Amino acid sequence: MQAILTASDIGINFGGLKAVDDFNLAIEEGELVGLIGPNGAGKTTVFNMLTGVYEPTVGSISLNGVKLDKVKTHEIVKKGMARTFQNIRLFGNLTVLQNVLIAGNHDMKYGFFAGMFRTLKYWKEEKEMTDKAMDLLRFFDLDIYANQRANSLPYGQQRKLEIARAMATNPKLLLLDEPAAGMNPKETQELMATIAKLRKEFDISILLIEHDMKLVLGLCERLVVLDHGKIIAQGNPEDVVNDKEVIKAYLGEDVAA
Repeated sequence: MQAILTASDIGINFGGLKAVDDFNLAIEEGELVGLIGPNGAGKTTVFNMLTGVYEPTVGSISLNGVKLDKVKTHEIVKKGMARTFQNIRLFGNLTVLQNVLIAGNHDMKYGFFAGMFRTLKYWKEEKEMTDKAMDLLRFFDLDIYANQRANSLPYGQQRKLEIARAMATNPKLLLLDEPAAGMNPKETQELMATIAKLRKEFDISILLIEHDMKLVLGLCERLVVLDHGKIIAQGNPEDVVNDKEVIKAYLGEDVAA
């Protein structure tokens, strides 16, 4: 298999603080990988470097063999990487459908005048994008809410809408930052099924940050564990969660002993 994402020796400093150091990761096509670790380990910082929010102090990142050095976030999205956030960032006062349509804007080909004068090209592209957005909403069982405001949805549905919006950018690699955060057990179970189905039907790779170990062990083929900005373990999920260094990072040295 070919690596869709490669992070080589990346690290970042904030002043004198090394938030992430010597981070290496390769994700293959179709792979589902979990990035775990205690709070403050640097997981979201890694996501921010991969997606262009932060520029690594050292190291390099490649997507489909193309280096992402100095590439801006919106350009990374066009190249095939999308993400969600730990804290939901929907456009709350817009409808569910509008939230998904916004994400597909970079695919629109018609120009200023076609938009101003509502030409046939304009209507054709708008219809195609609306049909695609509705298909995505149906996939996530959100189509019945299409014309409701996003902030009127239950919490679990808002989480799913954020993933649907990310999928509207046509990613080959999807980064999910704590997708089950704040969900009850029933919602988490539904989310697990949705992520598994998403990966299969859209043929994408997924990297996720998650603290819910039931979800992690139920979905991920491989785990990478961060602690204080450094990788301390990686590999098969069952082996990783039983690793002494991992147990120590989560529970403390006395418990691990």
